[in-house]
Amino acid sequence: MAEIIQKDGTWTFDGDTVRIVPGKDKGVSLLRKALGEVAVPLGALAGISFEAGRRSGRLRLRLRDGADPLLQISGSRLGDSSDPYLLTVDKDRAGVAEYLVDEVRNALLLDQVEPGPVDRYLLPGPALPITVSAGDASVTFDGDRIRLEWNWKTEESKSSGGPRTLALSEVAAVEWLPSAGLENGYLRFLTSRAPVSTPPKYDPHAVDLYGFRKDPLMALVGAAVVARLPHPRATAAGLTAAPAPAPGLTKAAVTATDTADPAGPAPASGDDHDALLRRLRELGELHQAGILTAEEFSTAKRAILKRL
Repeated sequence: MAEIIQKDGTWTFDGDTVRIVPGKDKGVSLLRKALGEVAVPLGALAGISFEAGRRSGRLRLRLRDGADPLLQISGSRLGDSSDPYLLTVDKDRAGVAEYLVDEVRNALLLDQVEPGPVDRYLLPGPALPITVSAGDASVTFDGDRIRLEWNWKTEESKSSGGPRTLALSEVAAVEWLPSAGLENGYLRFLTSRAPVSTPPKYDPHAVDLYGFRKDPLMALVGAAVVARLPHPRATAAGLTAAPAPAPGLTKAAVTATDTADPAGPAPASGDDHDALLRRLRELGELHQAGILTAEEFSTAKRAILKRL
């Protein structure tokens, strides 16, 4: 097991899952604290990196496109302070960070995890029920219904209709945009795919955000709803969105679960001696073919020999 403990939080890797626990330091963002512990299965990872600096470094996870509902709605707009997949590392812990990077990369190589996009969510999103107050409203989502309640900052034309409740079945999409400069941000629930021209401050299905400290928390509400809508790639392909695998399942384990005969024997362990030897031979062939560099082959070979 590889583990690194910092003021920002603790990251642990057990071979199948990167477990992220936010720190309790006052500098840790409200979004990270509200999101809580995140378990990222190996199959959801596209990569990991560590960038060393003079005073501190950055440990960063890169998730596969479409794997996480929070990243699906926020993209790269969260900012470093609110990014749960970024850890600030003290200079004297750089060696520990590099060790964790090596362990995760070895596991990705051995499990042959593809870094490309996925057509289903591999992370469950924020826990329910969830309530957030920011901007001109409070929003509550319990898994079935979204309730928007207005406050004193709400425009009268929007608040005059009273609180607004939407069933999840009515929601076609969710948009979240943080404020930037003089432009307000918003969280909007779309009931159709048609473009909306009404500004968020007047839209009864939207929260107007002013750029205050709690604003990023609205992204959590959006992610919780998005996690329960059909995945955009599955919808685009005309498919039914598949349920997310249990945290910790690798891509290989998901494939085995989907294809195994329910009445038949359970799949063999990933550390089966013959399977590891076959994998070692495959890596040798990839190295001879020039697909793997000598360094990549040596790293993967050492990891397999450890398991043997």
